[in-house]
Amino acid sequence: MRGWFSFVLILLCIRASAQQMRIGVYRDYTINRCTFSYNDGSFSVYGDSTDFGSVLPNEYVELISSGNSLVELRMGTSYVGRFRTVRLVQNYSDRSMTLTPRSSAVKPRKYKDNFSVTNTGGKLLIVNLVDMNNYLAGVVESEGGGGRQPEYYKVQALMSRTYALKYRHKHAKEGFDLCDRVHCQAYHSMLRFTPAIDSAVRSTDGEVMTDEHGELVDAYFHANCGGQTCTASYVWNNDVPYLSTFRDTFCIYTRQAHWVKQVPKDEWLAFLVKRYGYPRPDSLNPEQPYLFQQEYRVPFYQSPAYGIPLRDLREKFDLRSTFFSCHPEGDYVVIEGRGFGHGVGLCQEGAMKMAEYGYDYRQIALFYFPGIHIINRYTRDFFGQHPVLPFTGYF
Repeated sequence: MRGWFSFVLILLCIRASAQQMRIGVYRDYTINRCTFSYNDGSFSVYGDSTDFGSVLPNEYVELISSGNSLVELRMGTSYVGRFRTVRLVQNYSDRSMTLTPRSSAVKPRKYKDNFSVTNTGGKLLIVNLVDMNNYLAGVVESEGGGGRQPEYYKVQALMSRTYALKYRHKHAKEGFDLCDRVHCQAYHSMLRFTPAIDSAVRSTDGEVMTDEHGELVDAYFHANCGGQTCTASYVWNNDVPYLSTFRDTFCIYTRQAHWVKQVPKDEWLAFLVKRYGYPRPDSLNPEQPYLFQQEYRVPFYQSPAYGIPLRDLREKFDLRSTFFSCHPEGDYVVIEGRGFGHGVGLCQEGAMKMAEYGYDYRQIALFYFPGIHIINRYTRDFFGQHPVLPFTGYF
């Protein structure tokens, strides 16, 4: 009985220490002024270490970047002072606030849990100190939208949790863990419209994906693979065993499976010649630079000998994917493509279709990440602890 008590105690400590994430929000914008207003539950306001009271219904605070790396704090319209750090701390758990940057180009957002605001380089650095499950619920809704099957939300939660933990300190030098952009994971607000997502996140609580060595995997995903996933080496020049290429028939009739784009021939040729020294067309074969057939995914345009990575063409001409073929028509190169995104890892539209067909989230994860393991990180962390000393105290 005492051993079981020690096990539970350590497990709870591990869970408590790993729950909070520090997410930099509004990272796509320069924010100089922002209001934090009541949404659900009161928040205490601290300027450095001083408590200035709470934000109650119909109340707000305004924060303004000030000189000397300070943040000006106003409670409503009343000036309070300038501080190194302003914190907003929920008085009860699972509360939320509305953040409204003072810029017509930026929409208000709602976030749960706590906030820390500093002045970095003359602009506000807003960090949401958020419970892991609340963070994941916002990510899954931002990434996957509403109206999906519960098993899809579960696999997206599994992947997003794995990514968050693997790259937890990606922005440590900037004062937070992860950003709210696709550079990390989209996190555009707290969960607002899809209760099924919260259930999916909590039903997979603690579960992560690991490789054969017990290391967290690179949980990459994309919108649509076009019928064949892409090996990691085609995108990032390094092979990853569980990120191989294979046929995926689940996504081929979905919304983003096919696309067409036209590019002026002179722009296409100029890029190939200037960037890669592509041979200029001769009179015998003037259309050669514009002809390319890709039945299965390959890394290079036309021939590896030219050294033209398809990922460079995608970036230059803003193509939806590297899985395309092309041919000339008049003054244009007609590009007929498949899929949307880099194609590595989980295909979101394929996973959504698998969920509709009745596959559970574990089957979906193992289909797109063959050879990986799904484990509970709390259990793994527990068994990685030092031996538990016998409990000798009494209640």
